Amino acid sequence: MSVEIDVLDPAHPKRVAIIVSNPSTSKQTGWPIGFWWGEVTHPYWEFTQHGYRVEIFSPDGGKLEGDKWSDPRDDSQYSADDLISMGFIHAPATAKMIEQSKPMKDLQLQDFDAVLFVGGQGPMYTFFNDERVHKLAVQSYEAGKVLAVICHATCILLKLKLSSGKLLVEGKSWTGFANSEEKYADDYVGKRIQPFWIEEEARKIPGTNFVVSGRFRSHAVRDGRLVTGQQQYSGADAAKLVIEALGR
Repeated sequence: MSVEIDVLDPAHPKRVAIIVSNPSTSKQTGWPIGFWWGEVTHPYWEFTQHGYRVEIFSPDGGKLEGDKWSDPRDDSQYSADDLISMGFIHAPATAKMIEQSKPMKDLQLQDFDAVLFVGGQGPMYTFFNDERVHKLAVQSYEAGKVLAVICHATCILLKLKLSSGKLLVEGKSWTGFANSEEKYADDYVGKRIQPFWIEEEARKIPGTNFVVSGRFRSHAVRDGRLVTGQQQYSGADAAKLVIEALGR
């Protein structure tokens, strides 16, 4: 298998900060919630295979917890075929990035070319109302960085306002977790999982173009320096669009 490596300037590689939810508990279901493994590991793989350097941050720092069904070791076997995540989990250097995530307050924005917010069940509770998360996302975009948001982390785009007071998504095309996917997940477990549905709320916003593809099919959208991914299967394609936006 051939691997394409970015060698435009190996002495000064591009750098991406991945922002991950701290562990929490769903007020809707009572489940422990966090991040979705594949939304971290698949973009990480794409970036590092192009010579990028990647660091993992969370709002509070410290040990992170993946959503149970996203863990390829889980008894459910839901993600058993996710070999990229399995490798990430078992490699000491990358496992340490999850065991000891860096606090977001230590992120020096000038050192990074792109910032990626990843989903899972946690962000609907840990990102949606966290002003620290909103501030970093807006500052990243207004500083000319590529801003990427995947899956349930796209809930923040319902709220993010630029310094002008305008919603960041005004006049832009973007995607996020679809109503059809929420309904499927709710029906699968027999209860309402999320406090609200992102697509349902996005379609109430005038002057923005929210677009979804087939249920649980990879779908990523780039509109200038804003990159979004529909759900957990969209991480790699979203990362590719970040790479494209950065000019490889």
